[in-house]
Amino acid sequence: MKRFFSNEIFLGALIAILSVFTAFVSYKGAMADSEQNKYEILGMQALNDGNAEYLRTNQDITQDYNYFDNWYLNVDERPEIAEYYESSFSEQLTAAIERDPNTVWDDQYYTDMYAESDQYFADSDTNFEIGSQYDEYGDQLQLILTFLAIGLAFAAWASLNREESNLRFFFSLFSVIIFVVGLVIFFSVSAVAV
Repeated sequence: MKRFFSNEIFLGALIAILSVFTAFVSYKGAMADSEQNKYEILGMQALNDGNAEYLRTNQDITQDYNYFDNWYLNVDERPEIAEYYESSFSEQLTAAIERDPNTVWDDQYYTDMYAESDQYFADSDTNFEIGSQYDEYGDQLQLILTFLAIGLAFAAWASLNREESNLRFFFSLFSVIIFVVGLVIFFSVSAVAV
């Protein structure tokens, strides 16, 4: 066993395998960071759009209040003016009046008015959550990368010692153990499902 772990060909193969796997994990980590960045930007865009839509909706609601008040003041005495204001009602206000003329400003009206901004906010939350999952995945890959770098260092140190040296055997053995631990962690880490 000592001869096997101290063999030049074994150490060369171990260094090559560790190098390739380290590069692969590093690449996966970079891709996870890129995806995290992408989803955080999408989250910020949706949040900004949601805020803008929310403010626009507030203005629309204020306009509905004004149109409704003017309609109400003119409906009996000046129906032609009332008709002008009624034609300016939002679809949501018209639907609210049709639902119940006595309770115009019901919860459904506000739900309908804020539907678009609420959807932006929901999209923002979803994107931030996905970005957070990529962040966690990248952190786990960083841990694996650290293990692999240590394993690679042990393999390099093993190759610098003479074949008969006990240090060469131990460094080589530690390198294999760390490589196996890195593999186990890598396959136990779940990628982000989008």
